[in-house]
Amino acid sequence: MKSDSARRARILQRALSEGLLHPENAPLAAFLDWDRLEQNVARLHTAFPSQLNMLHAFAVKANPLVPVLSRLADLDMGAEVASAGELDAALSAGIAPARLVFDSPAKSWAELRRALHLGVALNIDNFQELERVRKIIDESGSESEVGIRINPQIGAGSIAAMSTASEHSKFGVPLRDAGMRERLVQAYLAHPWLTRAHTHVGSQGCPLPLIAEGVNELVAFADEVNARAGFAQIRTLDIGGGLPVDFTTDTPISAFDDYVAALQQGAPRLFSGDYAIVTEFGRSILAKHGFIAAHVEYTKQVGGRQIAITHAGAQVATRTVFMPQAWPLRVECFASDGTAKPVNEIAVQDVAGPCCFAGDLVARERELPLLEPGDLVALLDTGAYYASNPFHYNSLPVPPVYGVTGGDSVPVFDTVRAAS
Repeated sequence: MKSDSARRARILQRALSEGLLHPENAPLAAFLDWDRLEQNVARLHTAFPSQLNMLHAFAVKANPLVPVLSRLADLDMGAEVASAGELDAALSAGIAPARLVFDSPAKSWAELRRALHLGVALNIDNFQELERVRKIIDESGSESEVGIRINPQIGAGSIAAMSTASEHSKFGVPLRDAGMRERLVQAYLAHPWLTRAHTHVGSQGCPLPLIAEGVNELVAFADEVNARAGFAQIRTLDIGGGLPVDFTTDTPISAFDDYVAALQQGAPRLFSGDYAIVTEFGRSILAKHGFIAAHVEYTKQVGGRQIAITHAGAQVATRTVFMPQAWPLRVECFASDGTAKPVNEIAVQDVAGPCCFAGDLVARERELPLLEPGDLVALLDTGAYYASNPFHYNSLPVPPVYGVTGGDSVPVFDTVRAAS
């Protein structure tokens, strides 16, 4: 099996030969490695004990492109959606409503009615939303599994914006605020159709023991409700996702085994078999299996530093440009024919994008092979979120996304999203 760097070179060379990349009329494109994705999802399925009743629901926010969701559905994944648009995408991909989960802190009346009519599972964010759902169910009934999102308030990880179980998080009902735990229990006892419970501690930057602590709080709450109800009212636990991604190496398989081991250590009751389990992984499913390739248009030296001006900037790497410390990207350099640049001439360089503001940099003061006009740069690990976070500054075109199979031999492409 070729190294991932060699795979990228093969993909770029084939893309150049087919005109998918061209310095004049196709200077920017994104690629998704279907073979690596399949291997990664297979590892997820085998990481959890086989006797458990599991649904792995892909977090659509990580990549809402319908062909991606369809491919994941073929790999036995459901989907977690957080808007009407994401619900449309999942349904268009052929995912059955019973394999969908609807999460959002701001669901409208129309969104709630539609989800409950379709039979989509629903995680309620707050008591006002609970009252809306009660009214809809009283009026028209529903086959949906419904539960409440709980904020265990156990603290934040290293990226505050990605942590959703902190003291003041906007998500869910705060479990440790005065009187809230009892109010939650009473809400469940008063509404027997509340048959699930949900928590999500956070994603990138959240250590696995913290995630396990949040899940353990969820299980303890469900056990308490069921004990006080006198029967197994809560039957499903949605534990969210949150497995951090290794953005420093080429390791293509996410650490799902480590995630499960942390849960077995920190939340052992989860594995009793008393509950069906739903996960909501997104970034860890796709991030490592995509890259963005862009031609270098110009190079210059400013203040003694080399700068490469490319066609990949804030419009495709929005988080990286605006939060470079939290979301750095690895950059790989290729010659104009798609072969790897030699490493015998290294220079400290900035890699800049096309947007008209000075901060449009995808890499700062990075030691890289010296780039020249016509070369290619690859922004690695961009399979998740980089297709769903476009920045429309300067009205730059949306780049195409191509799926790739056969990366170890002769790459074959399919169009996931056309350029627009």
